[in-house]
Amino acid sequence: MGWDDLKYLLAYVGPASAYFSVAAGGTWSYSSVVLAFVIIPVVELFVGSKGGNTSAELVPLRSRQIFFDLLLYLNVPIIYGLVYFYLSTVTSQPLHSLELLGMTLSVGIFVGATGINVAHELGHRRNRWERLLSIVLLVPAFYQHFYVEHNRGHHRYVCTPGDPATARYGESLYRFWWRSTIGSYLSAWNIEKKLLAKQNHPVWSMRNQMLQFAVIQILYMIVIAFLFRVNGLLLAISIGVIGFLQLESINYIEHYGLIRSKRPDGGYEKVGMQHSWNSNHDLGRIFLYELTRHADHHYKASKKYQVLNHVDESPQLPTGYPGSILLALFPFLWFKVINKRIPADMLPIDGGG
Repeated sequence: MGWDDLKYLLAYVGPASAYFSVAAGGTWSYSSVVLAFVIIPVVELFVGSKGGNTSAELVPLRSRQIFFDLLLYLNVPIIYGLVYFYLSTVTSQPLHSLELLGMTLSVGIFVGATGINVAHELGHRRNRWERLLSIVLLVPAFYQHFYVEHNRGHHRYVCTPGDPATARYGESLYRFWWRSTIGSYLSAWNIEKKLLAKQNHPVWSMRNQMLQFAVIQILYMIVIAFLFRVNGLLLAISIGVIGFLQLESINYIEHYGLIRSKRPDGGYEKVGMQHSWNSNHDLGRIFLYELTRHADHHYKASKKYQVLNHVDESPQLPTGYPGSILLALFPFLWFKVINKRIPADMLPIDGGG
């Protein structure tokens, strides 16, 4: 086992920094924020992208190695332990409002960047046990509907008007947050409704995964309220919102402005490498378990993270995901930098700036 395998241990630095933020307090409560949106973007400016692809001969062997799966599974106790540690800390002692804000941001960022991201990877697996872990990891972010909408909606309709998680040309991140958050939830309900109708089952039954998820989320909130009172529940909701906004920020940069052409029969062309923004910047790749090699993921969703390839022909982000999210927080700058990188045949007729 070489560095190419062990490098993914660095992904644990993210949630570890969140633990440190809560334990140290004070100015250190912002440690995760600084790591995610200062240290990583700055390092990526200098380190750039060096990682290569796994050779075709090694893909079958590397795909079967349990080490890579265990790295994902361990995030379940890590994330739930982090949430418990955060809530038990912030509800048991007086904290300055800025200190509480730092802890909440630090924990929320990795509820999204680690929790939802690992859930995304496991949700594409064929193993039922791994898909269950995916659902479990989505609970602290209050985003279990992602399991339904992403797998059965987004991957089918990506880069078309039917996908709420594809950002449109000229759409700001802030507008996208509202549209995608609400639209994805409604889309998940619609997907379940159509599936149950096809199976001749009523919508209002416990066969409906959306109802199952609602029950799980309510039970989660009841447990939190019982252990940490109403204040703890409000803070748990806060880190969940920060977590899913982190996810939606990633959704925004992954497909912004990219569209699939319509065929003569009214359908859409097959999803290709040109329909996802890629970033091969090493640090971001490792921290996000290769999510940034997104074009290859959409080409074959069941492909495990450790064998995803960088694809030169896909549109390339100017920096890694953390830096790109920072850029997207300033819509004018985002449009100025990214719009000119969009493939010419995907630009609106009056676009191109």
